[in-house]
Amino acid sequence: MTARAVVTGIGVVAPSGIGVEEHWRTVLAGTRRTGPITLFDPTGYPTRYGGEVPGFDAAAYADNRRLVQTDRWTHLGFAATRLALADAGLPERAPDPYGYAVTLASSSGGNLFGQRELQRLWGGPTRTVGAYQSIAWFYAASVGQLSIHHQFKGPCGVLVAETAGGLDSLAHAARAVRRGTPVVIAGATECPLSPYALACQLASGMLSDVADPEGAYQPFDAAASGYLPAEGGAVFVVEELGHALARGARVYGEVTGWGATHDAVHTGPDSAGDPMQYARAMRLALDRADVGANDVDVVLPDALGVPRYDRSEATALRAVFADRPPPVTTAKPLTGRAHQGGAALDVATALLAFAHDTLPASTGPDEVAPGCELDFLRARRRPRSRVALVCARGFDGFNSALVLRGAAPTEGTAA
Repeated sequence: MTARAVVTGIGVVAPSGIGVEEHWRTVLAGTRRTGPITLFDPTGYPTRYGGEVPGFDAAAYADNRRLVQTDRWTHLGFAATRLALADAGLPERAPDPYGYAVTLASSSGGNLFGQRELQRLWGGPTRTVGAYQSIAWFYAASVGQLSIHHQFKGPCGVLVAETAGGLDSLAHAARAVRRGTPVVIAGATECPLSPYALACQLASGMLSDVADPEGAYQPFDAAASGYLPAEGGAVFVVEELGHALARGARVYGEVTGWGATHDAVHTGPDSAGDPMQYARAMRLALDRADVGANDVDVVLPDALGVPRYDRSEATALRAVFADRPPPVTTAKPLTGRAHQGGAALDVATALLAFAHDTLPASTGPDEVAPGCELDFLRARRRPRSRVALVCARGFDGFNSALVLRGAAPTEGTAA
């Protein structure tokens, strides 16, 4: 029999809160957690709002030696991983190191650390960088640090596909489980909030410059003006089902199918991706999960908030589901867009929705933009089939989709 990959632990460190409980309360309440950027002074930038993790104290999750060697993006990963392991009931150090692995996604690496060191190089009197510059900014920094600290020596890796990587990470983890690794840490965190990182995003022309965090990020809306950047994300314990059951673990749900395609074009001011390639990724995920389009309970979309991309995504969804689209819900306007961390956060939201037997209402759109007509979930409702399709698109043509089948809720967890 093919090994089955289930999620037994979730660690959330995001603008919506630290921990699954706070994140879920934010999603249910529909509270926007975006606001003025405080990690640096954004005065003079057209975009001055974003999503930051409230009250985050890195020292609560890692010792000072590891903190000085790493970027805030990795600090968030330390925290989310510890929360996920605790949620799964697993120890901090692996009892069987080669039976545990780490596969995370990364988008832009250690922005704040790299910014500080390069400013020291070009503006400081010593014209030098610190010894850890060579490793702290690197895409695999979080994977390496977590593998070393937790002694997870199984097949480790990092996926780099911008937002799509947050789903690719879970697909890779499921494949690792099927190949014989009992436990894989998967998911993603991000921190794209530094002067250089913000400048790079502004160059794309996709950031919103609306000076009101309540109206700046409105995907699929007639007033859509781009996205707000955000930090954070979610990390998961993906476990072989038999291994989880043998230790009496709670199961949130199963990763049953995935698909990834590529548009073979660069993201540009006039591009909107290839909706048919995006649709093909969704179909691949559904086919591999052996799930029909009519069996999907809810879709969590990429929801970029850029009008041409929103229309393209709606076109892809209609291509897959024809005239019977399932309900669509997104919580991204509450947090901002955390790149690969945002896709992982969508997975957490879907699994928590099944755990609480409640599909949350979508945050908008208030007025659906032409070409974006979908069945947006306007009020909470109970799941029907307990199947979610989570979708993500990465800049420069990456498309990914993931099918999750939720476990039955435990008694007393309904919202």
